[in-house]
Amino acid sequence: MVRIAAHQDTDGRLIRLGVAIRNKRKAAGLSQEALADAAGIDRSHMGKIERGERNLTLLNLCRIASATGLRPSELLKDADL
Repeated sequence: MVRIAAHQDTDGRLIRLGVAIRNKRKAAGLSQEALADAAGIDRSHMGKIERGERNLTLLNLCRIASATGLRPSELLKDADL
């Protein structure tokens, strides 16, 4: 039996969310660094979030949404989640 770690994103949810965040950031005219600063998140961590390499917390999702003028549900909807 193959075990999958709980943190593995086997169906691409983190990647889809990262793409949605990147698209909204660009639509808002923000650099990755500017969004990270506005959301209170380290820039390198923001890059990992956008690439789907990090499982972000609800609080960080809320911070990112707020910094882009959106609701967290809008980011989730754009990621088809």
